Amino acid sequence: MGKYVTAPEAVKVVQSNERVYIHAAGATPNVLTKALTDRASELRNVEICHLHTEGPAPYANPELAESFHVNSFFIAKNVRHTLTAGNGSYTPVFLSELPRLFRKKVVPLDVVFIHVSPPDNHGYCSLGVSVEATVAAIESAKTVIAQVNPNMPRTFGDGILHVSEIDFLVDVDCPIHEKEEEAITPLEAKIGAHIASLIDDKSTLQLGIGSIPNAALANLMNHKDLGLHTEMFSDGVIDLILKDVINCNYKGVTRGRVLSTFMLGSKRLYDFVNDNPFIELRESSYVNDTAKIRRNPRMVAINSAIEVDITGQVCADSIGGSMYSGVGGQMDFVRGASLSEGGKAIIALPSVTKNGASRIVPFLKQGAGVVSTRSHVQYIITENGIADLYGKTLKDRAMEMIKIAHPNHQEWIDKAYFDLLNTGRRF
Repeated sequence: MGKYVTAPEAVKVVQSNERVYIHAAGATPNVLTKALTDRASELRNVEICHLHTEGPAPYANPELAESFHVNSFFIAKNVRHTLTAGNGSYTPVFLSELPRLFRKKVVPLDVVFIHVSPPDNHGYCSLGVSVEATVAAIESAKTVIAQVNPNMPRTFGDGILHVSEIDFLVDVDCPIHEKEEEAITPLEAKIGAHIASLIDDKSTLQLGIGSIPNAALANLMNHKDLGLHTEMFSDGVIDLILKDVINCNYKGVTRGRVLSTFMLGSKRLYDFVNDNPFIELRESSYVNDTAKIRRNPRMVAINSAIEVDITGQVCADSIGGSMYSGVGGQMDFVRGASLSEGGKAIIALPSVTKNGASRIVPFLKQGAGVVSTRSHVQYIITENGIADLYGKTLKDRAMEMIKIAHPNHQEWIDKAYFDLLNTGRRF
């Protein structure tokens, strides 16, 4: 059998009781995962591990639990049900450390499924829109299977690999997973304006995906000389780059270039980054390394949360004891920004859920995970304002947090805090 094979032929290499790592985000190789799922009747106890993936995840069907078990390092919607159905697990890990788990054989890999651009004239492919921990997975796995797609952008950085490093190649021609921008609501616009008010010229930004980061970016058109050192980015940065607002001229790491580990957005974004030397994708062990992040002067980390208590404990990965997403890179960047000269670590969220429940709470829900501790937090932002917690006592933090809670909830939160004091506990 040669290197170029069909998907069913390629996935025959996977055997029962083996572990497979799946390339993440927009690079999810769904042709390969479907072909593997089609072999369910032949396989038992195959562990499929990955970060956030896009598209269908047929192997996550609870009816196939004897064949496949899902191990998520970051939980996406397409596999979230596996945690309650019993055919899935969650492994907490900082994104910066995931490559180390593979290289040190803490999580040994048998096979890795990747999604790459076609080989160039010199035989080099690109991992395209997602590098994250995939380089380490390729180095560590016994077998590498690539889904080769002419629509995959060629990006610069760590994601360049020679065809000789790939055992089997499967030609496909399908769109790269896209995530279109959603309209910014008035509430999100208020949060974005508050975030932007904390960002100085010559700052370096880390931000995620969604309407709140985009709302912040929309308020930065008159800023100057911003940089981008971020775990991921989406379409919101394109116009700022084109207008020379983001030029990365004052970064401390990879000056003059955007640094990221993956991206997820529209075809416009993928066309923009294709063969663009201004964009550099590196492994998450590099991009999310706190020691590197802190080298950027005025580093601003913008992250979100599910709920935050009045002392500043940030729950970002679970709803009570039910896992929802994962640790990801929040702590990597919160700490890096806090240690940066002039840096700022920001947690931004609406003050209430879609059902009207307060996301600013006296106590986190029972079983909730603390992703960022109150010792690390600096700024918490809702549509109602900015709570500056840095250097504040617990009592002063409570007062700051109550001010940014929704007006409908401020009274009961304040009462809960008062009742806490009356129990004999003192802040």
